[in-house]
Amino acid sequence: MDLGNLLHSIFNFENYGELLVLVQNSIWAGAVLGLLGGLMGTFVMKRDLAFAVHGISELSFAGAAFALLIGADIILGSLAGSVLAAVVLGLMGVRARDKNSIIGVIMPFGLGLGILFLSLYEGRAANKFGLLTGQIVSVGTVQLQVLAAAAVVVMLALVAIWRPLTFASVDPDVATARGVPVRALSLAFMVLLGISVALSIQIVGALLVLALLITPAAAAMRVTSSPRLVVTLSIVFAMTATVGGILLALGGRLPISPYVTTLSFLIYVACRVIGGARAKRGLNGRVVRSSSTAAA
Repeated sequence: MDLGNLLHSIFNFENYGELLVLVQNSIWAGAVLGLLGGLMGTFVMKRDLAFAVHGISELSFAGAAFALLIGADIILGSLAGSVLAAVVLGLMGVRARDKNSIIGVIMPFGLGLGILFLSLYEGRAANKFGLLTGQIVSVGTVQLQVLAAAAVVVMLALVAIWRPLTFASVDPDVATARGVPVRALSLAFMVLLGISVALSIQIVGALLVLALLITPAAAAMRVTSSPRLVVTLSIVFAMTATVGGILLALGGRLPISPYVTTLSFLIYVACRVIGGARAKRGLNGRVVRSSSTAAA
């Protein structure tokens, strides 16, 4: 494949307007997931759960693959797998020193189960590929309503525990001494995280869900330390990557995940450059000189 054909596969905007009308529900679904991912991602970063998201996504993938194999609803299967993994991780609590090792055990186990179920599945190959890398499909009105309702429930639950969860995330020891139910909050958040992972898989796939739940929040934290601004920027970055990825994928022949993850990565790189430049400057905008320069 030459460069021209490669670019034509990535960007091809012929009949773009006609196709855009067909995926309006998908765009709205992407916006909802971007909003949810931006909110959840801030706590994922505060609680250092990036590795846990990956582990949950693997079992979510296994649940979705099993549902595909037996002809059940893929979203319900994905939800069952992710919530199960989230509950297991949440029950370990914040004092579990071997949490990362357990997540490392869960990840290959879930991935292996998912591959096994997909190998036994004799249906369309596109269904198998979509579970891993996401796909742009015509989301029905009922599906969009269910997705939006589930996302609203998760976000309302997150808002309800926002203040104590923030306290427990910043300093769990002091929060415990003050009577904050740290363990219960950890379990509740892990369940909400599991639901968010299951909802995100239908857009970006099981292996690339990190682009929604980690990268936008990580990018926001590179440019500001304000808690409110971090949440706002995280939501903006996640929605930009998701909706922008869908719009770009509509004009190409590739799955949606490369577009979403590339946009998310470019946003992070830009924020890292901006954050690095700001770190070299004082509050008055002057460049802070290094010690060697000052000595000279």
